[in-house]
Amino acid sequence: MPCRAACVAGLSVSLLCLQGCDTAGSDWSNFTQTFNPPSPAEAAQWAVDPYDSENQRRGTILLANAPFGGVPAYTKMYRVYVEENSDPLVKAAAIEALGRHGEPADAELVAKQLKDKSVQVRLAAAKALQRLHYPSVSAVLCSRMIDEAEASGVRIELAIALGQYPTDDSFQALSATLDARELAVNLAALDSLQLLTDKDFGLDRPLWLSWYRSTKTPFRSDLQYLYPTYQRELGFWDRIIFWAPIIFEKPGVPVGLTEPEGETPKDPFGNIGSGKAPQAK
Repeated sequence: MPCRAACVAGLSVSLLCLQGCDTAGSDWSNFTQTFNPPSPAEAAQWAVDPYDSENQRRGTILLANAPFGGVPAYTKMYRVYVEENSDPLVKAAAIEALGRHGEPADAELVAKQLKDKSVQVRLAAAKALQRLHYPSVSAVLCSRMIDEAEASGVRIELAIALGQYPTDDSFQALSATLDARELAVNLAALDSLQLLTDKDFGLDRPLWLSWYRSTKTPFRSDLQYLYPTYQRELGFWDRIIFWAPIIFEKPGVPVGLTEPEGETPKDPFGNIGSGKAPQAK
């Protein structure tokens, strides 16, 4: 028994060493890749690889985030992938790329993807429509917004996208969503209602509807919609890796929407994720 226990212990140590070596090797690979990122030519080759969908996805993401990602040849490729690619992850990457570099009319193509069976595709479409302004798609956004069977993550992004459309349909869909089961969905709808109207009645749907029926000018004249972007505090390792500084994208005006005049709001969507509904004023 002692001999068997010693063998088991030795084997365990060996396995731990091998796992440690694998982890160290992976870390070293990631470290060296920061010095030798894929070239634009490599990214383009990956994006059009007909035999490897993972290469297509990686290449599309790299191109979409490059300064030259909006050239006509690439935007044409994004549209083809959105319409024809059967891999949901590649399609989602192409939708994101089209949201960054597309034209306002591309919103119609993106809006069709809100009915895709893949939640990754629907989520990418909802986010992309925050960056593409095209009034004809607001009806699709509203119909998907009030669908209780839709994933909560998608409904949150749809609620944010509706904040750029001061219409009766948008108001009705957002106010109806105040009664959704998920608090994060409620707060996303509330943020857009506040942005559209400059009013605050909390999560009280009857109060919102009562006010809406009693006013002739429900929507603010100085509406300034900015699509939200990811932001976080820089950590220790972010500062250590000085050769690859992290630069976060700033919120911006959707393509097709008039640039706002004057100072733009720093945080147009302040309630999402706070866990609290604001008090009615």
